[in-house]
Amino acid sequence: MLPAIRAVKFIIVPYRKGNGGTLQPAEMRQASNEASAIRIAESMAPGFAGIAAYEVVVDNETGAMDSPRVLMQQGAVPALDD
Repeated sequence: MLPAIRAVKFIIVPYRKGNGGTLQPAEMRQASNEASAIRIAESMAPGFAGIAAYEVVVDNETGAMDSPRVLMQQGAVPALDD
């Protein structure tokens, strides 16, 4: 059986304020499920200007992510189209 080409992943993206106050993504983390992604994001939130947990669809061949769904966000988080 061939592996699935697309998979649902849960990611956490923290944001720091960069020069001029622009938001810069810090190191992205992955979680095993939606509840875990929210829990990780909530525990990391105090150390960042903003944080968001997303459910995304990942193309396993290219690594491209699309169809993001916000699970949780707190603080300064750029809009998904930024």
